[in-house]
Amino acid sequence: MATTTSDIRNGLCIKYNGGLWTIVEFLHVKPGKGPAFVRTKLKNLENGKVVDNTFNAGIKIETVRIETRDYQYLYNDDMGYHFMNAETYEQVAINKHLISAPQFLKDGVICQVMFHAEEETVLSCDLPNNIEVEITYTEPGIKGDTATNAMKPATTDTGAEIRVPLFINQGDWVKIDTRTGAYSERVKK
Repeated sequence: MATTTSDIRNGLCIKYNGGLWTIVEFLHVKPGKGPAFVRTKLKNLENGKVVDNTFNAGIKIETVRIETRDYQYLYNDDMGYHFMNAETYEQVAINKHLISAPQFLKDGVICQVMFHAEEETVLSCDLPNNIEVEITYTEPGIKGDTATNAMKPATTDTGAEIRVPLFINQGDWVKIDTRTGAYSERVKK
């Protein structure tokens, strides 16, 4: 599907330089002298690299139709990470490098899987922004040592290493931001 640079918007997926790219941000520039152009930040869907690129105004760009579907995480093995579509029960194996935060995957987590609509290939898999995990190991906190914002290392039930406040103990449940891996809050279970 061919469109022009005037149709550029955030999230648009395009074919460019032999790869699939999504537009992270863009700016239409109309200088006083010379032709107009569009300054963009493009993210490569195969390897995640982000690059700056400038398109001349009015040139044709080839867009790609993508679909996002909910898939439930099942397990991982040497074939990849296995997910199931909750509606059709269709299963798909996804490579680790296509998953946004594989260290936080737990059985049953619903993820957003992005597909190239024409080829039915997986482009990416995004976990929910926040996920609740149990702390399986951390050093005990010292009473009265919570006045500062000091953090200590901890291991979650998914095996991920994170940093938590000193008052968090083994067996506590915490909410983690999967985009940064940062502790958000303690959760009552």
